[in-house]
Amino acid sequence: MSMDYSTEPPRSQLFIVQSAQPFNAEPPVSSLVEFNITPHDLVYCRNHGPVREFDEETYVVTIKGGVERELNLTVPMLKSTFETVHVVAAVQCAGNRRNEMSAIKPVSGVGWEAGVIANCKWGGVRLRDVLSHAGVQQQGNSHVCFASYATLCQDDEYYGSSIPLDKAMNLEDDVLLAFEMNDEPLSADHGAPLRLVVPGYLGARWVKWLDTITVSPDESPNFYQQRDYKVLPPTVTSKDEAKPLWGKCPSMTSLPLNSVIGSVTPTSPTSIYIKGYAVHSPAANVTGVEVTTDGGKTWREARITYQEGKWSWTLWEAELEGVSESGVVHCRARDATGEVQPREGTWNLRGLAHNAWGMAKW
Repeated sequence: MSMDYSTEPPRSQLFIVQSAQPFNAEPPVSSLVEFNITPHDLVYCRNHGPVREFDEETYVVTIKGGVERELNLTVPMLKSTFETVHVVAAVQCAGNRRNEMSAIKPVSGVGWEAGVIANCKWGGVRLRDVLSHAGVQQQGNSHVCFASYATLCQDDEYYGSSIPLDKAMNLEDDVLLAFEMNDEPLSADHGAPLRLVVPGYLGARWVKWLDTITVSPDESPNFYQQRDYKVLPPTVTSKDEAKPLWGKCPSMTSLPLNSVIGSVTPTSPTSIYIKGYAVHSPAANVTGVEVTTDGGKTWREARITYQEGKWSWTLWEAELEGVSESGVVHCRARDATGEVQPREGTWNLRGLAHNAWGMAKW
C-alpha cells in the first residue's frame, strides 16, 4: 500500500519525534507537567498512516448496524441536532513509557518515553444521544464499532476499535463524538473534523477521523482491536509465539494506576523540587502520590496541585530537604481503593501499560 506523506500539517518544534512516517512524536515530560490542561503544541501525535485534512461541512459519519434507522450526519448536523457538552479527560497511549520496559528486555513498537499523554478539555455530542436518535437496539453484550476509512493505515484497510454498548450508553462514562479540543476546533493531527473520546480508556480506542459507527454483536474485527494493544503473557518473547494467543487475550480497555516524575530541580545543595503527573486506575481516582530517595525505605507525601473531575490526570509536586547533592528519586501513586503503584511493571512483548515506580536522577 502506497502511503503519501507529502501533505502533512506543520508540527510543533517542541516535539521529540519517535518516527517521521507515520508521524509519532511526544513532548518533553518536563514541559507537560507545567500545565493543568495540555496546550495543543504539547499534545502527543500517534498515527498509523498519513494525516489528511477534511472539510467539516461535508464530512459524514454513518451510524448503522443494530439501529432502527441508518443515519448519515455531518458535523454541522451533529452540532444543530444534539447538545454540545464538554469533559476534561486524559488520553494516554498504551505504549507510554515503552522505552523503560524495553530496557528490561526488547519489545515491539514505537519507542516512547513518558510524554505520550495529554489532559485536554474535549467538546462534542454524547454518543448515547446519537445512538438513541438512531434507535439503538440493546441486546446482551453488544458492542459499538468505530472505523476511519478516510485515511490510509499501516496494518489494515482502515483503523478500527470498539467498546461495549453498555459503556457507550452510560451517561456517566462521558463518551463523546468530539469536534473540539481545549475550546478550539480539532486539528488534523488530532482527528478533525470528528473523533471519538472514550474517557478512562487507552488512546487506541479513541478513533480519529471517525466516519463509521456500527452497533454489532461482536467486537471490531480490526487489526488494532484483535491483533494489537493486548497484553500478552510475559512468557511470549517473539511474534511467532504471539500468533496463537492474539485471539485468546482480551482487548485492552483501561490502563493501570501510574505516576511519572516530570522534573527534578535542585534548590540548594541539600534540597530538591519535584513535579510529576499521575493517572488513575480503572477502579478509582488518584488520592495520593509519595516520593522516596532511599529506594523505598521511607516515603514522603507529595502535594496534589491539580485534579479535575472523574477523568483528568493528577499533577503533583514535592519539596525535599536533607538530600545529597546527587541521587535518585522514585514516585508511586495510590488510589481511592488503596491500590498502590507497583515497584516493577510486568514485561510484555508489545511494551504496553508500563507502570513501575517513576524514577529520575538529579
